[in-house]
Amino acid sequence: MGPTLLAEDNPAGPGRYPGADRIAVLPDLPNRRASAHHGAMSEAASTRILADRRLWLMAAYGFVAGLPLPLSGFTFRLWLSEGGVSLAVIGLTANIGLSYSLKFLWAPLLDNVPPPGPLRHFGRRRGWLLAIQPLLAGAAVLLALSNPAVAPVPAVAAAALVAFMSASQDIVVDAWRIEIFPPRLQGAAMAAYVWGYRAALLISGAGAIKSADIIGWHGALLAVAALMAFGPVVTLLAPEPRAAAQRAVARFAARLTSAVIEPLVEFLTRPGAWLILGFVALFKLGEAMAGVMTAPFYTSLGFNRAAIAVATGPFSLAATFVGTALGGWLVARLGVGRALLWTGWVQTAAMGMYLLLASSAGEHHVLYATVMTEAFAEGMADAAFITYLSGLCSVAFTATQYALLSSLAAIALRTVGGLSGFLAADLGWTRFYALAVFAALPAMLLMMLLLRRYPPAENAASQVGEVAPPESRGADPD
Repeated sequence: MGPTLLAEDNPAGPGRYPGADRIAVLPDLPNRRASAHHGAMSEAASTRILADRRLWLMAAYGFVAGLPLPLSGFTFRLWLSEGGVSLAVIGLTANIGLSYSLKFLWAPLLDNVPPPGPLRHFGRRRGWLLAIQPLLAGAAVLLALSNPAVAPVPAVAAAALVAFMSASQDIVVDAWRIEIFPPRLQGAAMAAYVWGYRAALLISGAGAIKSADIIGWHGALLAVAALMAFGPVVTLLAPEPRAAAQRAVARFAARLTSAVIEPLVEFLTRPGAWLILGFVALFKLGEAMAGVMTAPFYTSLGFNRAAIAVATGPFSLAATFVGTALGGWLVARLGVGRALLWTGWVQTAAMGMYLLLASSAGEHHVLYATVMTEAFAEGMADAAFITYLSGLCSVAFTATQYALLSSLAAIALRTVGGLSGFLAADLGWTRFYALAVFAALPAMLLMMLLLRRYPPAENAASQVGEVAPPESRGADPD
């Protein structure tokens, strides 16, 4: 009998042998014994994976990486809303998230420059994390001690510092993950990261909002900052990747050419490249306008912190998981192009729930239905959209092109979304959310044109069953 192929080593996917279409039976073993043996080996492989200490560290890194995001997003905007800060200022806080979208600009610095001072003795990855993580926790403390109702500018500045340090931490954690895990464990590592990340979003999102009812906003945010202080502990427990320790640092100009310029030139010389970039930039426009203003919208309708925490916490998370799973199934069933078309229209139609909510002030069941419908539709559309973005990437420049495309997808949220406060103040909630629905239509028209002229490759590899972290999807954590 030949060697057994474990599920995680199988390039043809779990449960399917390479070349299975050419093999009818295994001649040297009855099918029942083969099935039992394969199941036992798969179970043993799963046990080995769960026993891998690095995966638990990866989940811990996901947790510390997810904690800061709501502090510059939904949780922060809800705090501003309760402090009576104007809609215009609340909308402009969307620009804080540009750090997540543009982090590729200073990623080469963290990749090429040794950590400062004695921290370089911990290695390139751990040294930079030990420099960044205390500053991130300190920025969160500054935010918790601010008073946006009296002095919104220092509060916004602290939130911007949290976002910048958080994005910098993400750069190094991503590099650590890629270098510490072999290719066959990258999927498991990403899954561990996502689960830790999602748990953190619940704590610093819905958990912090509900805690503010008991210990006030300052206490709730200080508690989140205290959890961030565990980041350096995780880093001290983590091994330094061998690749980072041994890699010779290339000249900056050569690094810039290979890391940024060559991937850009390769993409922009393709047929329809600018049309594709236009679609990617506009796909989240309607969602960006709608999502940025949800915190003041819910507050203006009379919903208290408890109701908002329940809606944006467990209800939203469950709906996101279900939507993403269905979106992944649709991609497999219909193909990338048709799945993207159907899920895009569902996402656009789901924004109509905001119009229903605008006329249902104080109705908790309508709030829950709105948030769950939006989360479900967004998760479903994201599964197809992420698959589409993955298929656009050249094998030679996968990481860089995907980073650039996903950053472009978030630009609408971080720029045009920042103007939504002015629009909401001038139009009122009902007309504002009607405008948000119409703002999604240009991307849908571009999508239909693209699918007709430049249909996507249907064999694009993508892990659509996973729920990507919000910052990689261009989404807000609400």
